[in-house]
Amino acid sequence: MLFRQLFDATSWTYSYLLADPASGDAVLIDSVFEQHLRDAALIRELGLALRYTLETHAHADHVTGAWLMREHVGSAIVVSASSGAQGADRYVDDGDRIEVGSLALEVRATPGHTSGCVTYVTADHAMAFTGDALLVRGAGRTDFQEGDARRLFRSIRERIFTLPPACLLYPAHDYAGRTVTTVREERAFNPRLGGEAREEDFVGYMNHLGLPHPRQIDVAVPANLRCGKPADGRGTPARPSFGPLVYTHGGIWELGPLWVAEHRAELQLVDVRNDAELDGELGQIEGARSMPLDVLRDRLGELDRRMPIVTVCQSGVRSAQAARILEASGFVEVANLAGGMIRWQELGLPVARRRSP
Repeated sequence: MLFRQLFDATSWTYSYLLADPASGDAVLIDSVFEQHLRDAALIRELGLALRYTLETHAHADHVTGAWLMREHVGSAIVVSASSGAQGADRYVDDGDRIEVGSLALEVRATPGHTSGCVTYVTADHAMAFTGDALLVRGAGRTDFQEGDARRLFRSIRERIFTLPPACLLYPAHDYAGRTVTTVREERAFNPRLGGEAREEDFVGYMNHLGLPHPRQIDVAVPANLRCGKPADGRGTPARPSFGPLVYTHGGIWELGPLWVAEHRAELQLVDVRNDAELDGELGQIEGARSMPLDVLRDRLGELDRRMPIVTVCQSGVRSAQAARILEASGFVEVANLAGGMIRWQELGLPVARRRSP
């Protein structure tokens, strides 16, 4: 199984991409709206076909990216039948299975944090995705969204702790940099319900957490009950408006060399290599402006903010950093030349062998 754990630093959310390598079919668990471009880029770069987005529950601290994924790649939205969410493609109950290729996930109802919480368990019971029901050395709070501490205690003890001791448990959130735990660890060391803790102990602990409500609850919950669809029906992340742009998993907008070659008169080409490189074997693109990366910040005033910019270097690595610098400085219409001058020359595109004055 192909597996990737992804992180959103703003909401401290983990998303999980799982795929069957043979078929390329994939599922994405607990996606984040603002990370749509990153996740879509990873799926594209790995050559996968996203079949489902799965929600462990209706989150209160971030908006799901499920609707965006369905709009852009056609994946089906899967939520618990007890979640109260509208607009999903499939509603699951305890005991249901999600299958893509040879990958199968069992649905276990684990209510208590919310009434619609589920845990997804791989068919071999080697991995489980617990959402906010069970966290690493913690558990989801029970003071809103129909939370019930007694119900959560039973869910964890009867539906998660009954998995094999070595089963890896992946939470939807962690605030201390912990990424994974096991059934054995949590049964022994979870301070809220591990060891000899009884239901009354857990309820007393949970009823005295004294936590403030999540800052995004008034926005996130209504949006997640629409499966992430914005109230105005729009939500495609902002992007530059020129050319057939591709967003990479590294967070860079890129353009292919062929398109750039055909439209270079309409672009500001910024070559960020050192002067000595411009007379080398790769040459340079006719009309490109030489602005070495180490002085780029000092020369931003030379660029026209109204005209699209394409950054260029030998391989596309330094120019990707140049694109970041430009974006951070307020330039919007910016893209990196995919593959740099190496790819440009491989395609037989025209080069100037001497530096332009």
